[in-house]
Amino acid sequence: MTPAPMRIGLDEALSILHQVAAAHRLDTEHLPLARCHGRVLQADIDAPMALPPFDNSAMDGFALRQADIAAAGGVLRLAGEQFAGPATGQAVGEGACLRITTGAPMPAGADTVVIKEDATVEGDRVTVPLETAAGRHVRRAGEDVMPGDRVLRAGDLLTPARVSLAASLGLDRLPVARRPTVAVFTTGDELIEPGLALAPGQIYDSNRELLMGLLRADGLEPTAWPRLPDDPRAVEVALRDAACAFDLVITCGAVSAGEKDHIPGVLERFGQVHFWKVRMKPGMPVLFGSLDRCRFLGLPGNPVSVLATWRALGQPLVDALQGRREARPRWRARLSASIVKRHPRLEFMRAWLDSDADGALRADPNPATASHRLRAVAEANALIVLPEGPCTLAEGDVVEVLPL
Repeated sequence: MTPAPMRIGLDEALSILHQVAAAHRLDTEHLPLARCHGRVLQADIDAPMALPPFDNSAMDGFALRQADIAAAGGVLRLAGEQFAGPATGQAVGEGACLRITTGAPMPAGADTVVIKEDATVEGDRVTVPLETAAGRHVRRAGEDVMPGDRVLRAGDLLTPARVSLAASLGLDRLPVARRPTVAVFTTGDELIEPGLALAPGQIYDSNRELLMGLLRADGLEPTAWPRLPDDPRAVEVALRDAACAFDLVITCGAVSAGEKDHIPGVLERFGQVHFWKVRMKPGMPVLFGSLDRCRFLGLPGNPVSVLATWRALGQPLVDALQGRREARPRWRARLSASIVKRHPRLEFMRAWLDSDADGALRADPNPATASHRLRAVAEANALIVLPEGPCTLAEGDVVEVLPL
């Protein structure tokens, strides 16, 4: 087996991750629209019909022939009504108009709509402005979508608006990528369940809630497995068991080079390590591999490292497994305080992202940089991306930010 790259850059890690994911794309399922929200579309969709499907009124008012306005001195005869719904078959004759509501089909002969507020009704006589332009307030068939137009593309994330577009075209099911099944492990003899009394040397397991919440926020339904003890045999049995049943296995902790970090050895003996250690801060020991039928992502144990590595590598992996073609948002903002970075690794710095009075995005960096400082994560809504190499950035400099 070719040795896995060691301490690679983030761009190279993402390239490897996408190559592996492309070779293990999840299968397609056809789901009703109600279950398609947040899924990734797996086929191009061409419109089977026009939108709107027929000429219709954009406003409540009166449908008429614009050429009749001047000839009739702006006073037309009210000859009937056409509400939204089935067409009544009524036509607009010379010097006449029909009362019409928004979305109602345009009657035969009519080419213009005058809104209610601009008309005066007295009995069966309707007075309209003489300067009314032809075609006013009429939605033409196909002005939004023509039959055969490509309206959705394979790899699109199905947002509510995109699902709504499919519904407007009469589609009741769509081909989407199956969401990955995910097993989550936290590791370490020092961890205990929140609510129990702490013994000396113990800490509460916060990573499980952090990672499970991040996964659920992406529409996944992760399964939390029992915590892994610092025992190599127990780690091996649990991971190999999960690897044969899930698409993705994610662990927190035990991926560095300590005596109790057994996870890399399991991957090396029974699977494949695609990369181990990325030049990033926090999260340098992150591990990506394959084990049995699953892709394996080993995140470091510090909570800030879990957040940063999930945002930088976990989300792209899940997206790539489903064939998502659109990148997640990466914004640019001006710093509200200076930053001095002395180390060579790429860094993700916690920040609060907001807009100023002029509408410009501002990123306020949190001074807490240690990877165990969970409070700083709770006070952040974005990560500032500082490139590799030492750098000094002044207040007002533009930086890349990842929204959380």
